[in-house]
Amino acid sequence: MLLDIRHVTRYHYERPVRESLMELRMQPQKSIRQRLISFDLELDPRAQLFSYIDPFGNAVHHFDVPQPHDELTIVARSTVETQPPPELPDHLDLGEWDRLKSSFTQAECFEFLHEHGFTQMTPALRAFMQDKALEAEQLHDPLSRLRFLNKTIYEAFAYEPGVTRADSVVDEALKRGAGVCQDFAHIMITVARNWGLPARYVSGYLFNDRRSGDRSDPDATHAWVEVFLPSQRWVGFDPTNNMLTGERHVGVAIGRDYGDIPP
Repeated sequence: MLLDIRHVTRYHYERPVRESLMELRMQPQKSIRQRLISFDLELDPRAQLFSYIDPFGNAVHHFDVPQPHDELTIVARSTVETQPPPELPDHLDLGEWDRLKSSFTQAECFEFLHEHGFTQMTPALRAFMQDKALEAEQLHDPLSRLRFLNKTIYEAFAYEPGVTRADSVVDEALKRGAGVCQDFAHIMITVARNWGLPARYVSGYLFNDRRSGDRSDPDATHAWVEVFLPSQRWVGFDPTNNMLTGERHVGVAIGRDYGDIPP
């Protein structure tokens, strides 16, 4: 699938500011199933752009606007060609749990196995897990459990922009029974890590298809989860829309949670 993406960010200030220092994560990833054809950043006021690769492999651009200004506009344009991921089996053998405990997996995925920032286990989340039969158990294979978790989060929460904030912890969505993609991703990551599964936060875009039942905002960035399964590598789950990630998903950055990769 060939996708053109235009991402516009505008800052309006009540009075002129002396200077703006900005860091951006807007460049789509390059991977086996995602080819970055072009990427361009346009700044107003104009500024010199610099870039580096962060510890998670994300492209980060930064700049300084040193003169007074009362508005700042950032336009990111990308062209990306995506491929559908390989089809997953219906289930995995129970030996996958043992493979997850291997020293290789534990070392390779160390950063994504532990609580961090917005992915903290809380009494409210433990109660949610008990109520929804999400306690850690190994009677079913990890892939089947993750599909069940993905579906459970989708059914348990309404998609309602504005009821939580960018800095909301998981308890806010649990309390309200509603939230947005960021909240649902944090809940899924926390539960998956509690089960001993390496899980990471992915920010990006989703080419929406209302006919398929997508409920995420078509004019906003999106977030989902990738979980490491030794026999399948990283597998993407979108709890906002109760689907596995596919060619309509465009990954931009990965991290332990939203705090690692704000756009």
